[in-house]
Amino acid sequence: MKINLLIEKYFWAFLLAGILTGLWQPVVINAPDFVPKLLMGINLFLVFLKIDSLRIIENLGNLKLMVWIASAYMLFLPVLFYFLINIFDNELALGMLLLTSMPAGISIPVLTDLVKGNVPLSMSLAIVTQLVAPVTIPFLFWLIGGGVLHINKLQVFRDIAMLVFVPMILAQLAKRLLPGTINKTKNFFTSINVVVLFSFVYIVMSSQRDVILSNPASLIWKTVVIYAVFISLHIIGYMIGYRQPKENRITLSVGAAYMNNGLAIVLAATYFSPGILALMILSELPWNTLPGPFKRIVWKL
Repeated sequence: MKINLLIEKYFWAFLLAGILTGLWQPVVINAPDFVPKLLMGINLFLVFLKIDSLRIIENLGNLKLMVWIASAYMLFLPVLFYFLINIFDNELALGMLLLTSMPAGISIPVLTDLVKGNVPLSMSLAIVTQLVAPVTIPFLFWLIGGGVLHINKLQVFRDIAMLVFVPMILAQLAKRLLPGTINKTKNFFTSINVVVLFSFVYIVMSSQRDVILSNPASLIWKTVVIYAVFISLHIIGYMIGYRQPKENRITLSVGAAYMNNGLAIVLAATYFSPGILALMILSELPWNTLPGPFKRIVWKL
């Protein structure tokens, strides 16, 4: 088997290795803040080289679908999980409200590509949910969380421009200027993305290693809850698109489960208790270990 196909097949092993390596042998030098964003930009650039941006625009034009998905992802599901978990633990419920209210992760097109979903649809979901996040997140915390959270709207929109639109434009330019080179090398883009994702996970886990390992016993049950939430989001996301083609249902499942937990970590560190920050960091575990099993299960359905 060619090395690129081997990497694609066992992409979950690379993501798991990023977690374990970051905890066991963290990077010695603190990476500048822009490095994770740069790696994510590279991910998206490679994804955009493989897809037609016109298909993204077509999906954005499906207003009914976009409004329904954005409402479910950004409002209904966060409220549902908050009230369910609040029965047992208020701080944990507040943490889940923060996590599940995040927009779809910028990297979900990469994950969608790995699990063979509809990549243009996933990119549309990422763009729409990022655009509405500055409104829906403060609204939820005003309504439920006591108004403790204030979002820097300009910073969110700046990140959208840098992490979504810049790679998109650069990819379109590359396809126009180097069409022959792109066609010859596009079979390697996904495997390269797996390696880049490994680097991203390794850096994030290294930077938060001390927080994760400070009190591991108390975090075990929280980890169980987080995995249960992620699995539930997978199932709900898949069911939301029950009338859609399978490729779209896979995409909706990925979009529901893999939110922008990087933004959640930043917000938790700024506005919330250390317990909630640790919870956001723990979300890296299901975020990076569930795509592999999901791919195997969903294509057997």
